[in-house]
Order: sequence, then C-alpha cells, then structure tokens
Amino acid sequence: MAKYKSKDLLTKTKDELKDRIQFLRKEQFNLRFQAVNGQIENPLRFKLIRREIAAIKTIINNNLMKVK
Repeated sequence: MAKYKSKDLLTKTKDELKDRIQFLRKEQFNLRFQAVNGQIENPLRFKLIRREIAAIKTIINNNLMKVK
C-alpha cells in the first residue's frame, strides 16, 4: 500500500472519503488481530493508517466549513 497523497484526497468526494475511512478502519482492525497473534509484518502500518484517517477527517471537516 502506497502512502496517501493529500492532493489526491482533496479531489475526492465526501462519499469516496467516507468509503476510504471505512476501508482503513477494517484494515486497522485486521492489523490489531495480527498483532495479538504475533503475525504482524509491518507494525509501522498502524501509525500510517491512523494518520491517513486523521487527514481524511480534516479534509471532510474543512469542506463542511466551506459550505457553511
């Protein structure tokens, strides 16, 4: 999985961003499950997923503020 680009996220619609958050949450859950079983390959992925979710939420909130 490549690192996200904030420019790419800015061009997506709100629904696409919400779908991306949902996908990332599922991936985060799977990583937690792997960590418990000791099968995790890339522990840094936790941090990257958390940051991408935060960036997406920030973009969604900024778009809401622009509409108001």
